[in-house]
Amino acid sequence: MTTTSGPYDATGTSSPTSPVTYRDDERRPARETKPSFKTTELIVYLLSVLGVLIASWVVDVRPDGQGFSAYQGWFLVTLLTVGYLISRGLAKAGSRDETR
Repeated sequence: MTTTSGPYDATGTSSPTSPVTYRDDERRPARETKPSFKTTELIVYLLSVLGVLIASWVVDVRPDGQGFSAYQGWFLVTLLTVGYLISRGLAKAGSRDETR
């Protein structure tokens, strides 16, 4: 027969009430990353693309070649797209997925 003396019970806790239960088994599984439409990254990308396309449409190319042409606008949109894809790839690479 085991007897305990003092404020400790048989589980070794100092509380006279029930022992502390840890909720390790109730944790949510880690998700990879947020979907892209839920990030501010996508909003900034879309606003940047819209700004570049509007600027290339509004600003005319003068006869001396100075200005902002549609070619330059689409080139900048391509660079923005590559940057966005790289940033999403890095975000997914830095996350963990416990199902793999």
